[in-house]
Amino acid sequence: MKILQIDSSPLGDASVSRQLTKATVEAWRARYPQAELVYRDLVADAPEHLTAERLAVIKFGKDSELTPVQAEERALIDAIVGEFLSADVVVIGAPMYNFAVPTQLKAWIDRLAQAGRTFRYTETGPVGLAGGRKVIVASSRGGIYTAGLEALDHQEAYLRTILGFIGVTDIDFVRAEGLGYGPEHRDRAVAEAHQQAKASPGLAVAA
Repeated sequence: MKILQIDSSPLGDASVSRQLTKATVEAWRARYPQAELVYRDLVADAPEHLTAERLAVIKFGKDSELTPVQAEERALIDAIVGEFLSADVVVIGAPMYNFAVPTQLKAWIDRLAQAGRTFRYTETGPVGLAGGRKVIVASSRGGIYTAGLEALDHQEAYLRTILGFIGVTDIDFVRAEGLGYGPEHRDRAVAEAHQQAKASPGLAVAA
């Protein structure tokens, strides 16, 4: 088994999503001690935001035609796509920032969604090519968006959409929300999320 862990919060040890990705991965590795872990920290090693030069990479067929920046971009795309497609379980740390995901995570997704590799276009529409793996999202957010504020949720809804677009349908969420509702609510939400992480959605089924 291969596990891919992705963290995107810049808050370090204070990050709830990072705590939850760690707890989730620990639960899987306790069940599968021989599992290989690949870790990508999108803050410590942040992907560059896309530029016209970087976007042009897919138009070039030969490495000799690439600029140094484009060669770097191709290597980054190959690494991100390769890590994802080789993983059996992907654990993504995704805090909500301003109703959406952090820009670091969006930049990673922009490299992951590659026509011909993780999806393809057909006469009847796009088809995902990256299914067959489990994704667990460690979600943290200040408000409570599962009780009447769903229209403002462009974090979890977006992740379900883009992952579904590339063919991933086995998606679970370990969720801590209402973190901005005061210390007591925050502590309770974090504790409950840690219990979810330890139980790790899908772990019993996978076993």
